[in-house]
Amino acid sequence: MKLFPYGHATDARWQMAAALVLAQLRGHMAHSAYASAPTLALLYITDHFAAAARDILDHLGAELPGVTDWVGTVGIGIAANNVEYFDEPALAVMLCDLPSDQYRVFSGVAPLGLGFEAHTALVHADAATPELAELVQDMARRTDSGYLFGGVSSSRAASVQFAAGADGYIKGHGAASGVFSGGLSGVAFSQEVGLVSRVTQGCLPLSRAREVTGADGNVVLSLDEEPALDVLLSDLSVSLDRPQQALQAVRATLVGLLAGPGTDSWAAARTTIESAAHGPMIDRSGSFGTDVIVRHIIGLDPARRGVAVADHVAPGMRLAFCQRDVQAARADLVRICAEIREELEPQDLPVETAMALSASEAQAAPHPGRGIAGAVYVSCAGRGGPHFGAPSAELQIVRRALGDVPLIGFFAGGEIARDHLYGYTGVLTVFTGPA
Repeated sequence: MKLFPYGHATDARWQMAAALVLAQLRGHMAHSAYASAPTLALLYITDHFAAAARDILDHLGAELPGVTDWVGTVGIGIAANNVEYFDEPALAVMLCDLPSDQYRVFSGVAPLGLGFEAHTALVHADAATPELAELVQDMARRTDSGYLFGGVSSSRAASVQFAAGADGYIKGHGAASGVFSGGLSGVAFSQEVGLVSRVTQGCLPLSRAREVTGADGNVVLSLDEEPALDVLLSDLSVSLDRPQQALQAVRATLVGLLAGPGTDSWAAARTTIESAAHGPMIDRSGSFGTDVIVRHIIGLDPARRGVAVADHVAPGMRLAFCQRDVQAARADLVRICAEIREELEPQDLPVETAMALSASEAQAAPHPGRGIAGAVYVSCAGRGGPHFGAPSAELQIVRRALGDVPLIGFFAGGEIARDHLYGYTGVLTVFTGPA
């Protein structure tokens, strides 16, 4: 298995950043451990370069004529192996060495058709798209596994997506240049593409999970037959008699939601590329399970003793109040990296491979023996270095725990995994050998 060439750079001029990235890609492709003729590229840019998105794609495509398919998007930050670029002009590219019949690029003008059997998909989405959650669920149903991975573009400028396929564009859409806004785009993969994916949570429950026993739209009215507002105030140890203290505590609080068998959104057990079994809402370590989605509290309803949250809520769901927690986020990120390594690395290794995998961080280098050709990491824009304590701290944790592997990604306005839109999470997906 060949490693995926990748490159990343920052510069005030996109032309210089692109030149630095191209130099890294060509250097990798000249190395025997890396793929020499990949055809699929993943491209992520920070929003400083959003206005030049079309020029960047045209330039990279002309410089890499053998790369026929491009997908990607924009973020307020982007990620690469061991480094993140926040609030600075930067771009990152990874070239995926996959047979062209095992993937298919799709977009709003070139939707995923009936001629390709999708097993899973890397999906990029525009936050301004109406009914985005429903579109994600519909896209998941178009795959055999029901598993998507990716995220929602984040940008202070234009929100752009890249989707250029070798088959060209649909007739009548000649103005389309592979740069889009709105809807979903990305690349679907067949069952032959080996993938392992994990979701890492960044919040810690404040108390036990409770059942939603009364709800009206996005307002939780009762939990375990008790008024939801009273439960919230009790969990936070605050009172409305001291409104300033209560308001400050509520603003720092989120809700974790898990659909239950009595709700319309409950999905039967399904096969996914995430091999770990779906666990309980709160596991033995006191952290959320991966099926939990975290949402903001957007208001209180004193008249009905209710709590309004940023999602539809239905009786039968499970709910726990929670807060962002740095130590829990670090521990869970290490956990998913360790799970991936344990699943992929064989117990019996050749001496050369074993030495490469046991090398210190300073000596480490990407090595095919890890079983990982490349990785994509999509993290919440509210995470990153500032949340983990220092610039690039989150990506440094990934490198130390997963190993030195080709990796790029972006910081999103919402993370996509399975058929869910998450928040405050990270979605780590690695490309392995043939499935």
